[in-house]
Amino acid sequence: MTILDESTLMTDGPHYPTHRTPVFAQNMVATSQPLAAQAGLTMLANGGNAIDAALAAAICLTVVEPTGCGLGSDAFAILWDGSQLHGLNASGRAPAAWTPEQFDAGVPQRGWGAVTVPGAVSAWVALSKGHGRLPFAQLFEPAIGYARGGFPVSPTIAGLWAKGAELLKDQPGFADCFMPGGRAPKAGETFRNPALAATLEAIAESGGEAFYRGALAGKIAEAARANGAALNEADMAAHKPDWCGTLQMPFRGYELREIPPNGQGIAALIALGLVDRTGIANYGPDDPVALHLQIEATKLALVDADVHVGDTDAMAFGPEALLSANYLDSRAALIDTRRADDPGAGAPLAGGTVYLSAADADGRMVSFIQSNYMGFGAGVVVPGTGIHMQNRGAGFVATPGHPNRVGPSRRPFHTIIPGFVTKSGAPEMSFGVMGGPMQAQGHLQMMLRTMLWGQDPQAASDAPRWQVVSGRKVAVENAMPDAIVEALRAMGHDVVREGTAAEFGFGGAQLIRRMGDGYIGGSDHRKDGGVAGF
Repeated sequence: MTILDESTLMTDGPHYPTHRTPVFAQNMVATSQPLAAQAGLTMLANGGNAIDAALAAAICLTVVEPTGCGLGSDAFAILWDGSQLHGLNASGRAPAAWTPEQFDAGVPQRGWGAVTVPGAVSAWVALSKGHGRLPFAQLFEPAIGYARGGFPVSPTIAGLWAKGAELLKDQPGFADCFMPGGRAPKAGETFRNPALAATLEAIAESGGEAFYRGALAGKIAEAARANGAALNEADMAAHKPDWCGTLQMPFRGYELREIPPNGQGIAALIALGLVDRTGIANYGPDDPVALHLQIEATKLALVDADVHVGDTDAMAFGPEALLSANYLDSRAALIDTRRADDPGAGAPLAGGTVYLSAADADGRMVSFIQSNYMGFGAGVVVPGTGIHMQNRGAGFVATPGHPNRVGPSRRPFHTIIPGFVTKSGAPEMSFGVMGGPMQAQGHLQMMLRTMLWGQDPQAASDAPRWQVVSGRKVAVENAMPDAIVEALRAMGHDVVREGTAAEFGFGGAQLIRRMGDGYIGGSDHRKDGGVAGF
């Protein structure tokens, strides 16, 4: 086990407004919803390992945080199994009947026309079979209990639920499932989803087969047909997750690990490689110049991801070409250390995602993310099942020749990315920052705050965040000090204060880092969850 030297933690450095302190334990789960964290911890207490804990938490989140995920989600994972690192891509593909000509104006953002094959259930099966310790069905017990017996809706999720309901109330099946009594549940009110409980039982008992090749697959396909969509039983049955390994970017004795495309993790790697070629280490974590350098590197990284990344089968070259030293040298030379530039980064979209991390006393660590994409996904619910579907098809583009052009059985560009850090190949930190286009940017910010400036996971999460929007426009949280904002503006950045610390736009981080004979964890105060451990 890699040991974190406690002297490297910046315990006497900058402190940020928060009600949270870092958590220390030998077994740990960090999630965005407290009931899910407890579900994971229950598995650890019952003899399970970190993989069991992560899966129980992920399954529970489909019930207690439906604003970010559901059974219609996709998922990705990076895990250390005690001796080796693995990467899993469980994102689904477009229906085989989709053609580029159908979507000259682009794939719609909502409704059945945006739905691709959901992959999250296949991730649960693959991770449990390959690395879990407990029976698969046992992992579902907390989620089934909350779906059938009900759970009190937590505050941040209640706010997102209300916004989603206003937008999606007319989508097929949405109001029947998610608006009991004609409205979204308020914070503290009990919400029950008995149809989802029965669906979870069917998945648990069949080892996932019911979802992809059984009765549930049939109901999904039937609902698609009833709404004029192409998704069918053959598309569901053809799905499989891929053990894909990871890409990495070395950084001062550490390695940032990300899942290869079709996801945006490569943007975090590019940005890290670029800032490492600047003088960023000469500045503190909250120095305006340090923020400027990160922002400029992120713009370049997002442009590369936007232009070059899609389904790996459709990319003109392998992702390693974007990470080569010569290429990064040439891109870093474009960064003006004192002036903002406009390399043409695209404007990001909002998203809805859940991220969690788990670790056990035997050294296993799991970084896991699943998402319906935009909040509540496509907004459609399969009748009688509680299954609400993702809208990942909206991640495609209609541009001819683009690697992310919509097409039959292609995987779309994905925003959701789990992060992982190794030190000379040994596990160091499992982390992620949910939040659409904020994710790669958040990974860069967390990586630098923990591995360069030595901040503990909670402090790194608490720090005010920035987000590249488009051109020279940068959004910052209201907690960002005025002096930093004015300094960035003086460098040519178009800075806007956007949102509050409780809003979704700046993401939600969960981090677990090795320390001594256990771990130190942090959980984002922008979310309802926390770190649980023993």
